[in-house]
Amino acid sequence: MSFDLVLFGGTGDLAWRKLMPALFQAFRHGTLPAGGRIIGVARDDLSDAQYRQLMAERAERVEVAKRPNAEEFTQFGAMLHYLRMDLSQPADYERLAALLREREADCVVMYLATAPGLFTSVAEHIGAVGLNGPKTRMVLEKPLGHDLQSNRAINATLAGVLSEDQIFRIDHYLGKPSVQNLFALRFGNTLFEPLWRRDTISNIQITIAEDLGVETRGAFYDQTGALRDMVQNHALQLLCAIGMEPPINSSAGAIRDEKLKVLQSLKPWTPESLAQHVVRGRYASGTALGQPVPGYLQEKGVAATSTTETFVALRTEISNWRWAGVPFYIRTGKRLAGRDAHIAINFRPVPHPIFKTPLGAANRLVINLQPRDGLELHLLAQSAAQDQAEPTLAPVHLNLDFDQRFGAERVGAYERLLLDVIAGRLNLFVRSDEQEEAWRWVEPILQHWRNDPAGPRSYAAGGRGPSAASAMIARDGHCWSEEM
Repeated sequence: MSFDLVLFGGTGDLAWRKLMPALFQAFRHGTLPAGGRIIGVARDDLSDAQYRQLMAERAERVEVAKRPNAEEFTQFGAMLHYLRMDLSQPADYERLAALLREREADCVVMYLATAPGLFTSVAEHIGAVGLNGPKTRMVLEKPLGHDLQSNRAINATLAGVLSEDQIFRIDHYLGKPSVQNLFALRFGNTLFEPLWRRDTISNIQITIAEDLGVETRGAFYDQTGALRDMVQNHALQLLCAIGMEPPINSSAGAIRDEKLKVLQSLKPWTPESLAQHVVRGRYASGTALGQPVPGYLQEKGVAATSTTETFVALRTEISNWRWAGVPFYIRTGKRLAGRDAHIAINFRPVPHPIFKTPLGAANRLVINLQPRDGLELHLLAQSAAQDQAEPTLAPVHLNLDFDQRFGAERVGAYERLLLDVIAGRLNLFVRSDEQEEAWRWVEPILQHWRNDPAGPRSYAAGGRGPSAASAMIARDGHCWSEEM
């Protein structure tokens, strides 16, 4: 199968940090279809040879395991080409069209690794030069809009150029091995699905923590914030994977239909719940990785009067028969104590304990997403002491580490998703109605914050976020699963 992958923003950070390493790993694993072209597009004045050299130099900055040796890059680099384009100039799209029509590949992937403000313009230009035929697939990075209205406008423009099955709204969390195994755990085994409901589950927590600050993305992040950057997409997609009903089959349409039902079932916000169940924070100066670091307002590109949040914690519920009354907690933030993403599914205690157990001990399933991928099942077992009048149970856990179990078989998130785009598989991508429903749900939070003069709560860099986040979950008698 031949393919042309046009990488808009081909010299940008996303291209060389994530996409090129993922494409190279697919090449190394022998899963990238032969006869492909990867065409970098940007405003820089480069030849094909200069672009290959630039990507070779940038490859030295990625993690060691993903770096090609000289011979590997020579072979992979032969696939790389470059086209200088000004994305505002129609004539440049004509040049792109001429390049693509030189050989009529089996599929053409347009990957928009650009500023979101360019999405609609690029789509319209692509349609104007006839590059929107049935073989074309367009990949869009988040955020797709900054609110419901802008998201609808982007989707309407896309719908005027491409059909829904040609649009791949990417969320790389859905490509992570642990998320894939969450689906396998639930729908490929009989063990957990009967327990996956309100009768046996006490609460569910989703944590996405980063130890880094905004780095060089201050200007972008100041217009986005943690709610738009992480909750509206990544966290809600994880919540859907946990909360969805079993689909009728494994097709993209069936899976997306069930995810949409979860988003439509999320408990609506009220003024009272917005005040009690949503916490926003912003990191102040502190210590991270053993070094002093500035606060958010001192970061380059951030406005001195900014009210942008770098931390969000919230409580919600899925209002249906399976989940009624079970709280779902989400928290995400920057400059926290560690880099960690996990889902903790906390089961209820046994209804009639006959053994002595540690205070608060109960079964828990933890799905680790980063920095390690795997599953942990926390159980209670008989302790070693045999001379006790009352039997005592102690915590134990079963640990499935995907690195150890699958090793070289493992496929990274972007690698998996890029191969799915080339193959035309939509299962791990987000449909427009899902995305709009997610925006509809977060809009009341954005409106509440616009009318809240208090602004974000301060927390020290290198800590665990505002204390109000712990107070919020404590009101329900629970505490955060402190993996980070």
